[in-house]
Amino acid sequence: MKGNVHSIESMGTVDGPGIRTVIFLQGCPLRCKYCHNPDTQEFGEGKPTEATELVEKIRRFIPYHKASGGGVTFSGGEPLAQPEFLTECLKLCKEAGIHTCIDTSGAGNGNYDELLRYTDLALCDIKEITEDAFGKLCGGSLARTEAFIRACEKHGVPLWIRHVVVPGLTDGREHLLGLKEYISKLRGVLRVELLPYHTLGAHKYAAMGRKYALEGVPPMDAELCGKLQKEIFDGE
Repeated sequence: MKGNVHSIESMGTVDGPGIRTVIFLQGCPLRCKYCHNPDTQEFGEGKPTEATELVEKIRRFIPYHKASGGGVTFSGGEPLAQPEFLTECLKLCKEAGIHTCIDTSGAGNGNYDELLRYTDLALCDIKEITEDAFGKLCGGSLARTEAFIRACEKHGVPLWIRHVVVPGLTDGREHLLGLKEYISKLRGVLRVELLPYHTLGAHKYAAMGRKYALEGVPPMDAELCGKLQKEIFDGE
Protein backbone atom coordinates (compact mmCIF):
# COMPACT_ATOMS: atom_id res chain seq x y z
CA MET A 1 0.00 0.00 0.00
CA LYS A 2 1.28 3.45 -0.95
CA GLY A 3 0.98 6.75 0.86
CA ASN A 4 2.35 10.24 0.34
CA VAL A 5 5.30 11.08 2.57
CA HIS A 6 6.55 14.65 2.89
CA SER A 7 9.79 13.99 4.78
CA ILE A 8 11.55 11.94 7.45
CA GLU A 9 13.43 13.12 10.53
CA SER A 10 15.71 10.33 11.68
CA MET A 11 16.61 11.44 15.22
CA GLY A 12 13.75 13.46 16.66
CA THR A 13 13.71 14.22 20.38
CA VAL A 14 10.57 16.34 20.93
CA ASP A 15 7.77 14.22 19.44
CA GLY A 16 7.32 11.56 22.08
CA PRO A 17 9.61 9.72 24.49
CA GLY A 18 13.22 8.93 23.64
CA ILE A 19 14.87 9.22 20.25
CA ARG A 20 12.27 8.92 17.53
CA THR A 21 12.04 8.53 13.79
CA VAL A 22 9.47 11.14 12.78
CA ILE A 23 7.49 10.55 9.59
CA PHE A 24 5.79 13.63 8.17
CA LEU A 25 2.86 12.52 6.03
CA GLN A 26 1.54 14.81 3.32
CA GLY A 27 -1.86 16.47 3.44
CA CYS A 28 -3.95 18.22 6.09
CA PRO A 29 -7.60 19.36 6.04
CA LEU A 30 -6.93 22.19 8.53
CA ARG A 31 -5.45 25.61 7.83
CA CYS A 32 -4.20 26.70 11.24
CA LYS A 33 -3.12 30.33 11.28
CA TYR A 34 0.19 29.46 12.96
CA CYS A 35 1.02 26.34 10.94
CA HIS A 36 4.80 26.17 10.49
CA ASN A 37 4.63 23.37 7.92
CA PRO A 38 2.37 24.81 5.18
CA ASP A 39 4.31 22.76 2.64
CA THR A 40 2.73 19.62 4.15
CA GLN A 41 -0.86 20.82 3.74
CA GLU A 42 -1.73 20.08 0.11
CA PHE A 43 -3.00 16.62 -0.74
CA GLY A 44 -1.59 14.74 -3.70
CA GLU A 45 1.92 16.04 -3.14
CA GLY A 46 4.85 14.44 -1.32
CA LYS A 47 6.64 11.24 -2.31
CA PRO A 48 4.49 8.15 -3.04
CA THR A 49 5.95 5.46 -0.79
CA GLU A 50 5.12 1.83 -0.09
CA ALA A 51 4.36 1.07 3.57
CA THR A 52 6.85 -1.80 3.56
CA GLU A 53 9.56 0.46 2.10
CA LEU A 54 8.93 3.13 4.73
CA VAL A 55 9.00 0.69 7.63
CA GLU A 56 12.26 -0.80 6.38
CA LYS A 57 13.77 2.69 6.68
CA ILE A 58 12.36 3.04 10.18
CA ARG A 59 13.78 -0.35 11.22
CA ARG A 60 17.32 0.95 10.66
CA PHE A 61 16.94 3.13 13.73
CA ILE A 62 15.71 0.43 16.10
CA PRO A 63 19.01 0.38 18.05
CA TYR A 64 18.58 4.08 18.83
CA HIS A 65 14.92 3.56 19.74
CA LYS A 66 15.68 0.75 22.15
CA ALA A 67 18.62 2.50 23.78
CA SER A 68 16.55 5.61 24.52
CA GLY A 69 13.05 4.25 25.02
CA GLY A 70 12.02 5.82 21.72
CA GLY A 71 10.28 4.66 18.56
CA VAL A 72 8.45 6.10 15.58
CA THR A 73 6.09 9.09 15.45
CA PHE A 74 3.77 9.69 12.51
CA SER A 75 3.16 13.42 12.09
CA GLY A 76 2.29 15.70 9.20
CA GLY A 77 0.40 17.34 7.77
CA GLU A 78 -2.29 15.31 9.44
CA PRO A 79 -1.45 11.58 9.65
CA LEU A 80 -5.11 10.65 10.13
CA ALA A 81 -5.80 12.03 6.65
CA GLN A 82 -4.20 8.87 5.21
CA PRO A 83 -5.86 6.31 7.51
CA GLU A 84 -5.32 3.13 5.50
CA PHE A 85 -1.65 3.85 4.86
CA LEU A 86 -1.10 4.93 8.46
CA THR A 87 -2.76 1.79 9.79
CA GLU A 88 -0.58 -0.44 7.61
CA CYS A 89 2.58 1.37 8.72
CA LEU A 90 1.62 1.18 12.38
CA LYS A 91 0.86 -2.53 12.08
CA LEU A 92 4.20 -3.27 10.43
CA CYS A 93 6.03 -1.22 13.05
CA LYS A 94 4.35 -3.10 15.88
CA GLU A 95 5.28 -6.41 14.25
CA ALA A 96 8.88 -5.16 14.26
CA GLY A 97 8.70 -4.31 17.96
CA ILE A 98 8.79 -0.54 17.44
CA HIS A 99 6.99 1.80 19.86
CA THR A 100 4.39 3.71 17.85
CA CYS A 101 3.07 7.24 18.29
CA ILE A 102 0.74 9.53 16.33
CA ASP A 103 1.15 13.33 16.43
CA THR A 104 -2.26 14.58 15.41
CA SER A 105 -4.95 17.22 15.66
CA GLY A 106 -7.57 14.50 15.43
CA ALA A 107 -8.71 15.77 12.03
CA GLY A 108 -9.62 12.36 10.61
CA ASN A 109 -12.73 10.52 9.47
CA GLY A 110 -13.61 8.94 12.82
CA ASN A 111 -12.85 5.33 11.90
CA TYR A 112 -10.07 4.65 14.40
CA ASP A 113 -10.76 1.17 15.79
CA GLU A 114 -8.23 -0.67 13.61
CA LEU A 115 -5.66 2.10 13.62
CA LEU A 116 -5.55 2.45 17.40
CA ARG A 117 -4.93 -1.27 17.86
CA TYR A 118 -1.36 -0.59 16.77
CA THR A 119 -0.86 2.77 18.51
CA ASP A 120 1.09 3.01 21.78
CA LEU A 121 0.76 6.77 22.33
CA ALA A 122 -1.09 9.73 20.84
CA LEU A 123 0.15 13.31 20.93
CA CYS A 124 -3.07 15.28 20.47
CA ASP A 125 -2.91 18.98 19.66
CA ILE A 126 -5.97 20.68 21.11
CA LYS A 127 -6.08 23.90 19.13
CA GLU A 128 -9.00 25.51 20.94
CA ILE A 129 -11.71 24.44 23.39
CA THR A 130 -14.86 25.83 21.76
CA GLU A 131 -16.24 25.08 18.32
CA ASP A 132 -16.38 28.74 17.32
CA ALA A 133 -12.81 29.54 18.39
CA PHE A 134 -11.51 26.37 16.75
CA GLY A 135 -13.15 27.26 13.44
CA LYS A 136 -11.73 30.78 13.46
CA LEU A 137 -8.20 29.57 14.25
CA CYS A 138 -8.03 26.48 12.06
CA GLY A 139 -10.96 26.43 9.67
CA GLY A 140 -12.05 23.02 10.94
CA SER A 141 -14.13 21.45 13.68
CA LEU A 142 -13.32 20.71 17.31
CA ALA A 143 -15.79 17.82 17.07
CA ARG A 144 -13.26 15.81 15.05
CA THR A 145 -10.58 16.29 17.70
CA GLU A 146 -13.03 15.22 20.38
CA ALA A 147 -14.05 12.14 18.39
CA PHE A 148 -10.41 11.07 18.18
CA ILE A 149 -9.88 11.63 21.90
CA ARG A 150 -12.97 9.54 22.70
CA ALA A 151 -11.61 6.77 20.51
CA CYS A 152 -8.28 6.87 22.37
CA GLU A 153 -10.15 6.67 25.68
CA LYS A 154 -12.16 3.72 24.39
CA HIS A 155 -9.06 1.80 23.29
CA GLY A 156 -6.91 2.77 26.26
CA VAL A 157 -4.36 4.68 24.19
CA PRO A 158 -2.54 7.16 26.47
CA LEU A 159 -2.53 10.83 25.51
CA TRP A 160 -0.06 13.67 25.62
CA ILE A 161 -2.05 16.87 25.16
CA ARG A 162 -0.35 19.73 23.36
CA HIS A 163 -1.44 23.34 22.96
CA VAL A 164 0.29 26.15 21.05
CA VAL A 165 0.46 29.37 23.05
CA VAL A 166 0.13 32.39 20.74
CA PRO A 167 0.46 35.97 22.06
CA GLY A 168 -2.92 37.68 21.96
CA LEU A 169 -4.76 34.50 20.98
CA THR A 170 -4.16 31.61 23.37
CA ASP A 171 -1.85 33.03 26.03
CA GLY A 172 -4.41 34.47 28.46
CA ARG A 173 -4.68 33.00 31.96
CA GLU A 174 -8.45 32.64 31.68
CA HIS A 175 -8.02 30.74 28.43
CA LEU A 176 -5.36 28.43 29.85
CA LEU A 177 -7.37 27.79 33.01
CA GLY A 178 -10.30 26.89 30.76
CA LEU A 179 -8.03 24.52 28.87
CA LYS A 180 -6.97 22.92 32.15
CA GLU A 181 -10.62 22.41 33.12
CA TYR A 182 -11.34 20.94 29.68
CA ILE A 183 -8.43 18.49 29.94
CA SER A 184 -9.39 17.47 33.49
CA LYS A 185 -12.48 15.77 32.05
CA LEU A 186 -10.44 13.57 29.69
CA ARG A 187 -9.19 10.07 30.54
CA GLY A 188 -5.73 8.70 29.93
CA VAL A 189 -3.86 12.02 29.81
CA LEU A 190 -0.25 11.43 30.89
CA ARG A 191 1.05 14.96 30.35
CA VAL A 192 0.20 18.40 29.02
CA GLU A 193 2.68 20.42 26.97
CA LEU A 194 2.37 24.12 26.24
CA LEU A 195 4.27 24.88 23.04
CA PRO A 196 5.46 28.48 22.53
CA TYR A 197 4.42 29.91 19.19
CA HIS A 198 7.34 30.64 16.87
CA THR A 199 7.75 32.19 13.43
CA LEU A 200 10.36 29.79 12.02
CA GLY A 201 8.01 28.68 9.26
CA ALA A 202 6.77 32.14 8.25
CA HIS A 203 9.24 32.41 5.36
CA LYS A 204 7.67 29.35 3.73
CA TYR A 205 4.45 31.26 3.04
CA ALA A 206 6.28 33.92 1.04
CA ALA A 207 8.09 31.22 -0.94
CA MET A 208 4.72 29.61 -1.68
CA GLY A 209 3.12 32.92 -2.64
CA ARG A 210 0.77 32.86 0.32
CA LYS A 211 0.01 35.45 2.98
CA TYR A 212 1.00 34.54 6.54
CA ALA A 213 -2.09 35.03 8.71
CA LEU A 214 -0.18 36.00 11.86
CA GLU A 215 2.15 38.51 10.23
CA GLY A 216 3.41 40.87 12.95
CA VAL A 217 2.58 38.59 15.87
CA PRO A 218 5.78 38.12 17.89
CA PRO A 219 7.02 34.69 18.98
CA MET A 220 5.80 33.59 22.40
CA ASP A 221 8.36 34.19 25.14
CA ALA A 222 9.63 30.69 25.89
CA GLU A 223 10.46 31.52 29.51
CA LEU A 224 6.98 32.90 30.15
CA CYS A 225 5.45 29.87 28.45
CA GLY A 226 7.48 27.64 30.75
CA LYS A 227 6.24 29.56 33.80
CA LEU A 228 2.63 29.15 32.67
CA GLN A 229 3.26 25.45 32.16
CA LYS A 230 4.58 25.04 35.70
CA GLU A 231 2.04 27.28 37.37
CA ILE A 232 -1.12 26.05 35.68
CA PHE A 233 -0.40 22.49 34.52
CA ASP A 234 2.48 21.20 36.62
CA GLY A 235 1.18 22.43 39.94
CA GLU A 236 4.18 24.55 40.88
